[in-house]
Amino acid sequence: MSEAAHPSYEGPLDLSSALSPYRLLAFREADFTCEGPRADAQYRDLGLDQATGGRIGAKHIRAIKPFAQETGWHWHDMTGHFVYVLKGWISFRFQGVADTVTVHAGDSLSQPAGVPHNVIARSDDLELIEINLPAQFGTFDVAGPHPKAVQP
Repeated sequence: MSEAAHPSYEGPLDLSSALSPYRLLAFREADFTCEGPRADAQYRDLGLDQATGGRIGAKHIRAIKPFAQETGWHWHDMTGHFVYVLKGWISFRFQGVADTVTVHAGDSLSQPAGVPHNVIARSDDLELIEINLPAQFGTFDVAGPHPKAVQP
């Protein structure tokens, strides 16, 4: 370790005083459900909500039906929003971004938290991991196309 590096807390720690719990969530123990905002997708909680006391949420999301229509302009009341595409692709429009943003398998996107956006298309085989800060958040519709959106 570099001499310039300094730990941010007194450590190392015993397991009993760890800053986050030890928890393995096996794939077979975290079923996909249709309990989510879109009827064309299934959601699997990855356990970060419980492991971080609600500070971080993570879901594995996969498409189960063809994409029928855009989500419409909306924003999420969160401080961090990250998407990692495992399979397929998804396309967004963001307020303030002139071009359509398409995220492909292997790509990651730091989605600008709190900024209005619209999911305009996705592949029928889409699978992604979505990480949110905090785990629980509100979603709010805005009139669209959003008046402050930059049009191409």
